[in-house]
Amino acid sequence: MRTSSATVFCALFATSAALALDDRHLNVVPRTNAETQRIEGVTAVPTDFSKPQKFESHPGGAATVPARNDAFAFKQPSANLSKEDGLTFRMGEAMFDKLWVSSPSSTLASDGLGPLYNARNCLGCHQKSGRGHAPDGPEDDALSLAIKLAIPGQQADQIYEIEDFLATRPEPTYGSQIQDFNLPGHPAEARIEVTFEEFDVALYGGEIASLRRPTYALHDLGYGPLHPDVMVSPRVAPQMIGLGLLDAIPAEDILANADPNDANGDGISGRPNITWSVEYQRPMLGRFGLKAGAPTLRQQSAAAFAADIGISTPLFEAGHGDCTTAQVECINAPHGDGDVRVFEVDEIGLDLVTFYSANLAVPARRDVDDPEVLRGKEVFHTTGCASCHTPSFVTHRLEDQPAQSFQLIWPYTDLLLHDMGPDLADNRPEGRATGQEWRTPPLWGIGLTGQVSGHTQFLHDGRARNILEAILWHGGEAEGQKTKVIDMPPADRTALIRFLESL
Repeated sequence: MRTSSATVFCALFATSAALALDDRHLNVVPRTNAETQRIEGVTAVPTDFSKPQKFESHPGGAATVPARNDAFAFKQPSANLSKEDGLTFRMGEAMFDKLWVSSPSSTLASDGLGPLYNARNCLGCHQKSGRGHAPDGPEDDALSLAIKLAIPGQQADQIYEIEDFLATRPEPTYGSQIQDFNLPGHPAEARIEVTFEEFDVALYGGEIASLRRPTYALHDLGYGPLHPDVMVSPRVAPQMIGLGLLDAIPAEDILANADPNDANGDGISGRPNITWSVEYQRPMLGRFGLKAGAPTLRQQSAAAFAADIGISTPLFEAGHGDCTTAQVECINAPHGDGDVRVFEVDEIGLDLVTFYSANLAVPARRDVDDPEVLRGKEVFHTTGCASCHTPSFVTHRLEDQPAQSFQLIWPYTDLLLHDMGPDLADNRPEGRATGQEWRTPPLWGIGLTGQVSGHTQFLHDGRARNILEAILWHGGEAEGQKTKVIDMPPADRTALIRFLESL
């Protein structure tokens, strides 16, 4: 808890968001005073770095699984699922992996693709449930890189229930996202090209780090020019482990870390993204997505079906996905929602994918008692990294979600928005998030990225090729922490990276 001002900040949203954020968990068991005291103890800032903290080897609590040494480390179900829930997980996995085909088709349960799309299944972007990557040269596709679009909103786009809401609307011709794949007879919206400019950063001790600055271009626009006020945001698909545990963190615990006016003077001004829930028709705390623009996993999943694959769901009902009124042939094309399903993915299918996404397990940490890792953990805290990358939380007691219920977890995120400076800015608002703000990404599993995804690209657009590069791109609120990393002795910098690789 940073300051008492966080409590005041929470109160600002009492009627529209904060007190109503968690009542979707209908079976929450309130904490007792004794439990609250215990939680404060187990999540307190460590003072002894000579040995691991109790239970930190299991970042997902009882849901943690052993760390595999192959590419499927992020494809395991929560360790504490019942046999029945394990079967539900596998059914959800089948929906997640299923390849969609165009309509009309004899395979009625799998038709409805596109006509414009980014991938044919969820797995196409979230390969092995790991991170996507930026295209590496003109021959590499942009399958796991989405180009989000928006233009400034008008009065009709404003959501007055949300304070400081930044209204935008989809680009009039191309919608909210560029679809670079297409069915026959429908031109693709564009071809995405990424080029990089290399530059060096000198580090204390004589080391030199090389960073690459990306430039994005859209070629072969299929439906005419973009709006002159278009805002473009590249987004690489993030890893998917531990999402159900993040969803189970009490909103009050997240909001308690907010300090929008930096009342404690530490230079960190985290604030929540309050976003509109399509499912509950009210403002809610954003938790998911690179700018915390989605309040629930169900909405995040449905939005991905719509924008990435062109698949309708009960939350986003258009069978043509992200196609706009300027793309008449796309809207009038055959879709898969005219049969007995009503939607191309119905309630049951959406629930299965959501359950699967919620129960992708976090692997156990490695080398938690290694002296260099412990030194790196101390450097992490003394450098101030934990000011945003909050190490631990305890989840709600949830009678109907035992896998996520009352777990001590170590995600290393506060799920809040932070201004990361102009170098990382996409200049595209989302909800309350400005063009320079990003949600603190969870760090659990970061050391397994190369093993799972075949690369070590980080940040929202994959520009960083390793953990050190990702740190060196930090700016804004994290400028001081970045400078400390640049100026620290090489041995401390190496220890810090070793610690992060153990997560």
